[in-house]
Amino acid sequence: MIDSEPYRERLHLALEAAGMDLWENDLISGEVTHRVSRILSDLGYDSQESLAYMDDLFALVHPGDLARVRAAIAEHLDGRTRQYRCEFRRRSRDGAWVWYANYGKIMTLAEPAGRRFIGVTFNIDDRKRREEEISAANYKLAEQNRELDRMNAILQTLATTDALTGLANRRSLFEMGEKECRRAQRQTQPLSLLIVDIDHFKCVNDTWGHPAGDRVICAVADRCRKRFRSDIDLVARIGGEEFAILLPATGYTDAWRLAQWLCESVAEQPISLASDIVTSCSVSIGVATLAADREITPDCAARFSQLLAEADSAMYRAKAAGRNQIQGAEGAPP
Repeated sequence: MIDSEPYRERLHLALEAAGMDLWENDLISGEVTHRVSRILSDLGYDSQESLAYMDDLFALVHPGDLARVRAAIAEHLDGRTRQYRCEFRRRSRDGAWVWYANYGKIMTLAEPAGRRFIGVTFNIDDRKRREEEISAANYKLAEQNRELDRMNAILQTLATTDALTGLANRRSLFEMGEKECRRAQRQTQPLSLLIVDIDHFKCVNDTWGHPAGDRVICAVADRCRKRFRSDIDLVARIGGEEFAILLPATGYTDAWRLAQWLCESVAEQPISLASDIVTSCSVSIGVATLAADREITPDCAARFSQLLAEADSAMYRAKAAGRNQIQGAEGAPP
């Protein structure tokens, strides 16, 4: 038979070497039958202080952790967990909060059954502080990443958007134009492009100044946005007073009709330049279409550049023919 005293002494030595303290509570009376003397000493409490009942120990638990501790005990008492395990903060004598781990088990062989609640507790404050530091660092890193994503989105918008009108810029037009050429070839659909240039724009700047010219540009940009499909078509400002409108799945005849509407709509729109100055302007438009039955080429960038050149050339013919009109790469539709 094993001598209980030497065994108990060896157990205490082993626990002490491991930095643990043994505790035992009477669940029926609520008495603390074995105090965590070392832990309480580390927290600044002396052996004379009254911590004779479990409620006294609960009073040392951080209010934010108390519900979790009680829930963990209740789950073990109800048989839902094989072992009681919980991590929480205890208040030291000087008011500081220190993290501890508590592991325990109900001794089912004791008399009466379920009376003795025995376990160990040990200091995990350093580990918890490191975890909190890592968590704070991760949170800060996540915040920085979110801010970086936000700034990248802003930079992407600045890189692809015209600052004055909010329309796409020339870079966006070429990127989308290449993609739509590829899609048009793959799906055997037409792709049309309008080049729109404000007539006599230099006279506006020379007569009323550049701020007035900006208002004219914005007025034409609004007209371009109004009729076209925001989720399909692309309206871009590609020069000082020049715009491009990319029309996927749109044939030459339909593109011409849209150009005709835009030409008439801009000419009819009054533009307020100041409280006592109202003017109007007109546009010249070139139309070109990549037909669905054109020869397929892997160089979609070159194909879009060709489409742009055709529409641009048609726009200059419209200028030469008297302005405020439409010219097309294929002539007027039937």
